[in-house]
Order: sequence, then C-alpha cells, then structure tokens
Amino acid sequence: MQFAYTILYVEDVARSISFYEAAFGLQRRFLHEGGDYGELETGATTLAFSSHQLMAQLGKNPRRASADAPSFEIALTTDDVPAALERAVAAGARQLRAPERMPWGQTIAYVEDGDGVLVELCTPVQPGRDAARPMVFRRLAGMHATPCG
Repeated sequence: MQFAYTILYVEDVARSISFYEAAFGLQRRFLHEGGDYGELETGATTLAFSSHQLMAQLGKNPRRASADAPSFEIALTTDDVPAALERAVAAGARQLRAPERMPWGQTIAYVEDGDGVLVELCTPVQPGRDAARPMVFRRLAGMHATPCG
C-alpha cells in the first residue's frame, strides 16, 4: 500500500487551487469542470481539494479547518523558509509563526490558508538527526503556533 492523496475540504476549490499555486508554487493537475474537485501535483503524492457542497451531496459534513485548533497540518519543504514565507504571505496567507531554527536543526514557519488550514513551511529534516526528533517533540508538546505581531 502507498499513501497517495490528501484531500482538503474547502468552500471554493478554484480559489484554493489558485492560492496554492501562487503561494507555494504547486502545479495544477486539473480542476473538474463542475468546480467541486481539483488536484495539485506535489511530487510523490497529490494534494486534492473537494468542495463542502460535494461532500454534503455524498452525505458527509466536514468541519471547517482551523489553524487555532488544528487536527492536521500540511508541511511543505524548502531550502529557503523565509523566502517561502514571504511568497505565501504575498499571496494572501496569514503568518502564524516567523521562521525559527528548531533544536533538531530544521527551520520552520507556519501560515494559515484562506480556509483555515495550517501549513508548515520547513527545511527538510537532516538525516542522522531523526532519532532526536521524537524526544524533542515530547519536550515541545505544549508549543503551539501563535499569531505573529
């Protein structure tokens, strides 16, 4: 088995896809002609979007995402977190956390998209430091993204 998709439930699929293209440089795979579903190319997996309306037609009632009380996050790796953060904010993302170097060597920043989804912008984890990550995460368990400024 292989992980293939993450699907975000959003109000406006076309708007969300356009935002992710502008903010993060992801490539559009397609947007269904009805506008209720679309996908972006992310490399090994697909980031997909489905409208709340389509989910309601399928008998689902998804909750609106909230960066203040996230149940998940999307993490995008880059070698230049400050530049990625600047691009995302210029495209309309709300900055939640400025770039910060973590004890395990990774640099991270957080933004929120227009649908409330928490997006981490981060450098790749360095091989050899992975073993230290779980211990560090336990120590930082109480740390949450907080609005900047």
